[in-house]
Amino acid sequence: MTAGDVWEIIWVAALCAVAVGAAGLALAWAIRRRSLTWHVLVVAAVAALGSYAGALAIARLMFLSSHDLLVMTVVSSVSAVVGILVALVVGRTVGVWSSGLREQVRALGPGATPVVPGQVPRELRVLSAELAEAQQRLEESRLRALRLEESRRELVSWVSHDLRTPLAGLRAMAEALEDGIAADPSRFHRQIRADVDRMAAMVDDLFELSRIHAGVFQLTPETVDVGDLVSEAIAGADVLAEGRSVRIGGRIDVGLQVTADPAGLSRVVSNLLINAIRHTPADGTVEISARTVPAGIELSVSDGCGGLDPGDMERVFDLGWRGSSARTPSTDLAGQSAGLGLAIVKGIVEAHRGRVEVHNLSGAAGCRFLVTLPV
Repeated sequence: MTAGDVWEIIWVAALCAVAVGAAGLALAWAIRRRSLTWHVLVVAAVAALGSYAGALAIARLMFLSSHDLLVMTVVSSVSAVVGILVALVVGRTVGVWSSGLREQVRALGPGATPVVPGQVPRELRVLSAELAEAQQRLEESRLRALRLEESRRELVSWVSHDLRTPLAGLRAMAEALEDGIAADPSRFHRQIRADVDRMAAMVDDLFELSRIHAGVFQLTPETVDVGDLVSEAIAGADVLAEGRSVRIGGRIDVGLQVTADPAGLSRVVSNLLINAIRHTPADGTVEISARTVPAGIELSVSDGCGGLDPGDMERVFDLGWRGSSARTPSTDLAGQSAGLGLAIVKGIVEAHRGRVEVHNLSGAAGCRFLVTLPV
């Protein structure tokens, strides 16, 4: 066979393949909105028919005998039919896989259980795994949104109650003073001042929370001596502790320092300390300690509240949360709160790129709040 014959064969085969390929592209464009099975079938048909047409054209140019031409035609035809049938089976299988992914997408929603199929190609398994992760993230976001909405409703209810009670007392005392029937006006004045201070503190907490949630809480970091800060917090809570017969103890590592916003960190320690005192029964003990850990510093406050229920453990830092009957309730008006203190603690700690968590102490004695801050 000469070089000219080889080039002739190449040109004839190329022309046949290009012609069949062009027809295949036109058909693929015409059925572009159809099932993926048809597209796989078109690809296989183009490959099989291109070889078939080229072989027949070359056979005719070679002037083969009718017997040889028949044999070549039969062999090429059988090969083309088998290739197209295999492509049809593969296309149908791909269609089934895509239908499974479509059903998985349709199942995205509340309560759905993500399932990653195993008998599919790697690319489809990766896509299915991504859909399963997206389903989990959607479910977590939905639960967070529901919990946040529930917390907001509880907050509105508690704040309304906490404001209504002192406002009713203020009105009654103001009317008594106005009518001149107050037996001890100075006592009424002191009570009015106390109620106003309590409502002002509640409004300040709400304002602080709004700044935290809006992302506009400004930090002024500087080196803070943890021992001095804890001493100031204990001094501020000493009156409340004495009034409830609660002892405050603990241990702070000497020379322990952290870079943080002094006012914000002081608010964190004070809120945790006051929360612990309010939920510790009389003659109980509140322990506060601070030490160095690999992640920075760890500040812990332990109380005698009797422990937290598993459900409360997840909600303890939610907005408006006040706890269940498992905790020792406050019996005095001054011990009540709108459930803002721990939410403020979490917001300030996270603004410092730290974390706060709570654990029950052994023996259901109480719980320990842990604050970890980077140095």
